[in-house]
Amino acid sequence: MLEQESQLSLTEILLCEEVDRIIFRRLRLPSYQTWRRRRLKAAAELRRPERWGLAPDAPVVRTVVPSADGPVLVAGAGTEGSALLLAAHGCDVLTIGSEEDALMRVLSEAEAVGLSERVRALVGDLRSFTPDAPLRAVVCSLSALTALSKAERTRALAMLKEATADGGIHLVQGAVTGRSKSVLEEVVASYAGWRISVEGAEAGTLVAWKEVA
Repeated sequence: MLEQESQLSLTEILLCEEVDRIIFRRLRLPSYQTWRRRRLKAAAELRRPERWGLAPDAPVVRTVVPSADGPVLVAGAGTEGSALLLAAHGCDVLTIGSEEDALMRVLSEAEAVGLSERVRALVGDLRSFTPDAPLRAVVCSLSALTALSKAERTRALAMLKEATADGGIHLVQGAVTGRSKSVLEEVVASYAGWRISVEGAEAGTLVAWKEVA
């Protein structure tokens, strides 16, 4: 009796395996190895800067991507590609901007490629923002700072620096023309005690690293 039951169980297992093979063939389902290769290829594509309209040597690629591994704030116009690239590299991104349409495009693109869990959006500016967790990086357009008054800018930068974890990084970037030139100089001066690098005359770029205490 036990031998018959064992034989029946084995037959059922073989039958189930054969049914699974037939279903896979008819539905043209890929094998696990094929599925895994496709997933890895898709993930690698999302990590390419060019996928998001960024140059391979863009400041955010050279400086922020290798360093950021947690919560990241991305603020201001023209930073949409940076937000999506950082999300593709595993960062939890909060993007802030005054243009709702631009933020909706970021959220829509993130959902389309499976990054929606990594990207949040907030309509507003830095004067109304308070981080709810320590930041690993801040990516900010110069225009987002230029739009603030000097007092608002001072408060916002002090808040962002305080909220950034030791070893974190800030990137400020934008066209340097007219008033924005003096704003950039003011911003650079505010990072006393941080390790800083300033690049470009017309496309000003400030990179600042918070030293580990």
